[in-house]
Amino acid sequence: MKKTLLATALLAVTAAAAQAQSPSFGIKAGASLTNVVGSEAPAFDFKNKVGFHGGFVANLPLSDGFSIQPELLYSMKGYKVSGIDPFSGNPVNSRATLHYIDVPVLARINAGGLFFEAGPQFGYLVAAKFERDGNATTPSNSRSNRKDYKTVDFGYAAGLGYQLPAGPGIGLRYNGSFKNATDFYIGEGVRNSVFQLYLTYMFGGK
Repeated sequence: MKKTLLATALLAVTAAAAQAQSPSFGIKAGASLTNVVGSEAPAFDFKNKVGFHGGFVANLPLSDGFSIQPELLYSMKGYKVSGIDPFSGNPVNSRATLHYIDVPVLARINAGGLFFEAGPQFGYLVAAKFERDGNATTPSNSRSNRKDYKTVDFGYAAGLGYQLPAGPGIGLRYNGSFKNATDFYIGEGVRNSVFQLYLTYMFGGK
């Protein structure tokens, strides 16, 4: 009797293990459309800037339809500015490029390949560059200006897409910041705002 119960228990555990989803790991890369938003954004004519992002992904299933997905990404952010500088009154045509290491940790709902995701994102600024076109009174210039921006960023990410358990996938995601990227502009500053279109390739899983 005991042997029968033990065999039954082992069979049940084996069946449950066979049905359980296994973790998968992969890479991702894509294009970003970046800008800034906030109460001070109307003071300048901020325009979108195209960038790149990419890195590593782990998908950790908790059930057939739900998983946690941490990522480690390099993300290029920034913006373009045109208009009249309120400090000098001169025309402005400049670009800011910000280089972040981002760590999103997302809750993901999976529905037959289609997924929806959302969660917090932490960012660390590793470099920043400012470029400005010259005008009648100011020459062109380019310089590193990481000190003008805050080192740590905290925000959120949300998106959707389609992903095979093992193999290729595609997704669209929005990243928004809760913290100001900089207080360099008048008053309360501005926050990062990023749309990302990306491709993934996952290994493992089933």
